[in-house]
Amino acid sequence: MIKETLQSIGLFKNCEDAFFRKTAANAHVQKYNKGKILFLHGDEATHFYYIKSGWIKLFRETLDGTQAVVDILTDSHILGDTSIFENGIYPYSAEIVEPSEIIILPISPLEEEITNNSKFAFDMLTSMAKYRRQQDREIEHRSIQNASQRIGCFLLRLMKQNEDGLVQIHLPYDKMLVASRLGMQPETFSRALKKLKNETGIHVKGATITLDNMDQLVRYSCAVCTSEFPCKDLPNAAE
Repeated sequence: MIKETLQSIGLFKNCEDAFFRKTAANAHVQKYNKGKILFLHGDEATHFYYIKSGWIKLFRETLDGTQAVVDILTDSHILGDTSIFENGIYPYSAEIVEPSEIIILPISPLEEEITNNSKFAFDMLTSMAKYRRQQDREIEHRSIQNASQRIGCFLLRLMKQNEDGLVQIHLPYDKMLVASRLGMQPETFSRALKKLKNETGIHVKGATITLDNMDQLVRYSCAVCTSEFPCKDLPNAAE
């Protein structure tokens, strides 16, 4: 089952069968509750992780102990893999923020595949470049989008971007976490979410957001973005 899951991940499309066999043979699935720390910034990286379900917060700590949220990842995301390019240590900490099911994978077969498979090495670099473009886009958005448009953009990037009709998104229940991810104060986030509801007709009930369709949200949030929708910098975007 783990081997089949790995083979379904776009990043690994050019990997050899030996990679899948070695990785799956030493991998296991684990369920975690909220609050579990997967690893800390600076730890030696012995594993990387695939999210089957749930939410994980990536963060670093300042000298005074304040957390800076780097990202929030959900289903089908990989984390910890880029530690290979960070002298074998994790460049951030990772904490479970909603009950999650994670595939824990040994990192040594990944290192071997990068060394021996030039196609896969290029795929890894391409994936990292896409993530860098995402970060560049977020800097742009903080300059030209209002708070409601930034929330809308965040929601759009969680969806299957070719989906038609009714769409549902289940966020981490702690909206303060999402606010922190977007660089907003909680009160700013609450006001901006209310404005987004009024402007686009989205429905918010607890941690679930429902859209009748994506069109109005796309028109509202993407109007002041220099990129087109669907977002080309997403890891699973078409090459």
